[in-house]
Amino acid sequence: FIMRTFVKSWIPQCSRVLRSPCRLFHGCNKLLTSQIISYYDSINQCKKELPEYFNFASDVLDKWSQLEKDGRRPANPAFWWVNDEGEEVKWSFEELGLLSRKAANILSEACGLQRGDRVIAVLPRVPEWWQLNIACMRTGIVFIPGTSQLTAKDILYRLQASKAKCIITNDTLAPAVESVMPDCQFLKSKLIVSKGSRDGWLNLKELIAVTSADHECVKTRSQDPMLIYFTSGSTGSPKMVVQSHSSYGIGFATSGRYWMNLTPSDIMWNTSDTGWVKSAWSSVFAPWMCGSCVFVHNMPQFKPAVIAETLSRYPITAFCTAPTAYRMLVQHDLSRYKFTSLKHCVSGGEPLNPEVMAKWKIQTGLDIYEGYGQTETVTICANMKGMEIKPGSLGKAVPPYDVQIIDDHGAILPVGEEGNIAVRVQPTRPFCLFSEYLDNPEKTAASVQGNFYVTGDRGIMDEEGYVWFVGRADDIINSSGYRIGPFEVESALIQHPAVSESAVVSSPDPIRGEVVKAFIVLAPTFVSHHPEKLTQELQQHVKKVTAPYKYPRKVEFVQDLPKTATGKIQRKVLRNKEWGR
Repeated sequence: FIMRTFVKSWIPQCSRVLRSPCRLFHGCNKLLTSQIISYYDSINQCKKELPEYFNFASDVLDKWSQLEKDGRRPANPAFWWVNDEGEEVKWSFEELGLLSRKAANILSEACGLQRGDRVIAVLPRVPEWWQLNIACMRTGIVFIPGTSQLTAKDILYRLQASKAKCIITNDTLAPAVESVMPDCQFLKSKLIVSKGSRDGWLNLKELIAVTSADHECVKTRSQDPMLIYFTSGSTGSPKMVVQSHSSYGIGFATSGRYWMNLTPSDIMWNTSDTGWVKSAWSSVFAPWMCGSCVFVHNMPQFKPAVIAETLSRYPITAFCTAPTAYRMLVQHDLSRYKFTSLKHCVSGGEPLNPEVMAKWKIQTGLDIYEGYGQTETVTICANMKGMEIKPGSLGKAVPPYDVQIIDDHGAILPVGEEGNIAVRVQPTRPFCLFSEYLDNPEKTAASVQGNFYVTGDRGIMDEEGYVWFVGRADDIINSSGYRIGPFEVESALIQHPAVSESAVVSSPDPIRGEVVKAFIVLAPTFVSHHPEKLTQELQQHVKKVTAPYKYPRKVEFVQDLPKTATGKIQRKVLRNKEWGR
């Protein structure tokens, strides 16, 4: 397989050509374990000091580009994008470098942006998102991703809160941006990713064609801001989480190597939307730190058949998707497909039910390695390669984090006791923890309890150091003095063939204060069953599978569950409905 030669006048759209995806890569059989991965992994393992200056574009991507030129990396692309229409884009690290330098010049010149300025990018999974992400690193501009499902109101809130000077979007969302323009006093420029031009917008495609690729990467300090993510706002308005060049740039070296099991000959497909932080984790920093190929399928909607066909058609070796997606995939008979290249599967975002892991293993022969983290962190815990997988567990702490279960006063709890999942920040705050909640010192201070950063999640640690998720602190149900985590009840329910998906919340009760209520989406074959009989059957099932006091005293059958744009179940919406809020 020979990489395409790069033509000067080439622009990203030009390579969207139909071609057979079936040619497999013939990489080097014996790969050099890259010094790049080893060096940054040793910083995470606290064996080496964090450098004063660091920039992911110049210190990682440009180094891989050089290794590629020297023939010391397999002939995989660095980036491989496909869509439903059969169009395809492949970039080597060299091409990625060239295009991101052009984009860097566009941001600095045509958009008039300076180091430290902020840019909001609201784009679906299009190649330009990756190009612009790296362009911001090269210029020291702070990149703020947003999901394409944002409304005009969401966009206005983000533009005002972040004081962003530039917004980048496509034809679909341009009208929403234009409708809020009068209230955005900080906005200086608008850049559109579109084949056609639009009044009042700079066009990225047109500018790429005429812009020089000559660009000197700025020298950024490790702790300078690189990214801002708006948290999902499960409590109050979304907060702005600031991540530095080193926190995300270096912080995924260990989890990329040992949780995602990536090497330079791997092709990693992560299905996340570009607006979700998991896209930064598994579609930018972890794979490229390891010299792997980032694979992207621009799926507008999640369809199990498209996922299965893509895994069998392309030489994808590592796969990452959300638990909701795995739940849907195992219901879509996978035995009809052959995933010949797939070697390693990971999951994150919310806990994965053990039943789903077992079904995936039966259908594909592969384990799912679960990981856990937040927008504020890198990977906190993970089931790493070579570890025994305990189904239902989040795995063990990932360096450099010291993870403990603490009480509400910051004291470490004994093994097996439920408490707050927390990361030690004293005497040394890990470099790969968020810098702050921007313009919100109170929330920043409140995230620390004694010597620990508190995640807001409840959990238990066993004697071997495995962490077990109980639920978000505000999702815990307190019934007659018993504390019940929704995840355990949902995991019990999904073991019954009638249950396609469920969400468990608290519901008011005059005697017990609150009781467990399950909202259940039925499997198609059970929809016609008698609801009362089925309710009793499911209640008995839960009593058998888990502690009897956890069974759902109330059950409601629903068509679907409320979810965030990233597929996480919104228990808060259901809970508020129950409590009439």
